[in-house]
Amino acid sequence: MTEAGTWWTLLAAPVLLLALAGLAVAGSALLDARDAGRPVRVATLGRPFLGVPRALLAQPRRLPAPDVLLWRAGVITVPVAAILSTLVIPFGGAVVADLSVGVVWFNAMEVLTWAGLWLAGWGPNAAFSLVGGYRFLAQGLAYELPLMFALISAATGAQSLRVGDVVAAQHGLWFAVWMPFAFVVYLAGVLAFSFLGPFAYPAGRDIADGVLGETSGVDQLLLQAGRWLWLASGAAMAVPLFLGGGAGPGLPGWAWQAVKTVLVLGLLVWVMRRLPVLRADRYVEFAWVVLLPVAVLQTLVPALAALG
Repeated sequence: MTEAGTWWTLLAAPVLLLALAGLAVAGSALLDARDAGRPVRVATLGRPFLGVPRALLAQPRRLPAPDVLLWRAGVITVPVAAILSTLVIPFGGAVVADLSVGVVWFNAMEVLTWAGLWLAGWGPNAAFSLVGGYRFLAQGLAYELPLMFALISAATGAQSLRVGDVVAAQHGLWFAVWMPFAFVVYLAGVLAFSFLGPFAYPAGRDIADGVLGETSGVDQLLLQAGRWLWLASGAAMAVPLFLGGGAGPGLPGWAWQAVKTVLVLGLLVWVMRRLPVLRADRYVEFAWVVLLPVAVLQTLVPALAALG
């Protein structure tokens, strides 16, 4: 049973999301050090955060004729949308907003990232930055429909768009067990809307970091934070959608929710480091020819089960 939490949950949700994002960054730094053959120490985990004070104090980069308003709006939209997406993610038995269309809300916040990242690419009035923004749109056209069908599969299995109802519908059998393809497509979508790992094409090195290339100081900090906040939010949402939420033996619901979220987050961090960056055109072809038809077929499974 999921219930809307009191006022403190509104403060706790972004704090927990920041903690998860920080954990993912620290874990990635640890794997970086191990892969490079450097000694892994406690200080290794904190190394990525040493640049935060410097970024906060840095002067913003000045460019000729930027559209500052759109640029700032885009930069802020990415992390803010990630934080807003957590309002419908239950933690144990509590959720900030128990919306009847919680699944749609999460998807809508993710789509806001499209606009935010494109504006962040458009605003600087720089070629590579704009190319990065358009790359994200091209990538989005490929991942969004399979992702939406993955979300529809979970909602159809529960016959509800309320996230709490999706959790309750998995009593006895997780959706990840009988909807494995939807689960995998959803996890790929998380990496895509975080533009990390194989989906880091919008911020590719061949275009001087693309959407990130012309940002500096606080702006770059916000965009980078947005990537990791979305990764953490997507991992947290995977638990109620496909892994039974906080259900589990011996531990309270919030503890199981935390354990499952950290495991999914660790899996995503590990996978994103093992796969090469995908070109948008190749991923578009793969998504439309392979992923989308299979995602539609996967959606038919819970639909037929609901009818039967």
